[in-house]
Amino acid sequence: MKIEIWSDVMCPFCYIGKRNLENALEQFTESKEIEVVWKSYQLDAEMPQVAEESYIDYLVQRKRMPIDQVEQMLAGVTESAKQVGLTYNLDKSVLVNSLNAHKLLQFANTKGLGNELEERLFSAFFTEGKNIADLATLSQLGKEIGLDEAALQTAFTDDNYAYRIAQDIAEARHIGVQGVPFFGLDSRYGVSGAQPPAVLLENITTAFAEWRERNPKSVLKMTSEGPSCTPDGICE
Repeated sequence: MKIEIWSDVMCPFCYIGKRNLENALEQFTESKEIEVVWKSYQLDAEMPQVAEESYIDYLVQRKRMPIDQVEQMLAGVTESAKQVGLTYNLDKSVLVNSLNAHKLLQFANTKGLGNELEERLFSAFFTEGKNIADLATLSQLGKEIGLDEAALQTAFTDDNYAYRIAQDIAEARHIGVQGVPFFGLDSRYGVSGAQPPAVLLENITTAFAEWRERNPKSVLKMTSEGPSCTPDGICE
């Protein structure tokens, strides 16, 4: 069964949501049957490519939020991250446009490494204070998770990856996504926000039961057995 997650690298609750999902799947007995797919979503497509503001300044100046409210909110988010084992250094976060990061994510998805790259991007942005718009930085992050450094450059030059981003965002609008993280379960159920593992597990269990009904396991009925060799080397 497929779980699709719409998120933005700069969304603090998306990283927390990723951890909560992982905790939920650790408790799910059929987790090997789950495919996690990361989808692109930009919270602010107008963000500049070069950092101009801190996290606090961005929220105060662009979102017109009172500074005391911003400081309280970021402190709460940092504490929430800590509760799931994450370290947020939001004072170091480099506020830049996430488009290039999403392009690399789309490329990583084609190589089966979307989940690994999403984790690396989150850590780079929230913990390490790296610039996730800088192509050299993104190339290094991609290389670290196993992407070919030369091949991944096509993520930034091939318009197909930008098109995939636009498709993800259009799909999000179509299904009514109002914010991220947003979890789509088997294209039938939607879970919005960084829900606790127990809530995610309950929804996954429900969606999976219906998915299994439509996709039963194929088990052959044994009519006869003869001499054979097993994977552990026993032949008899």
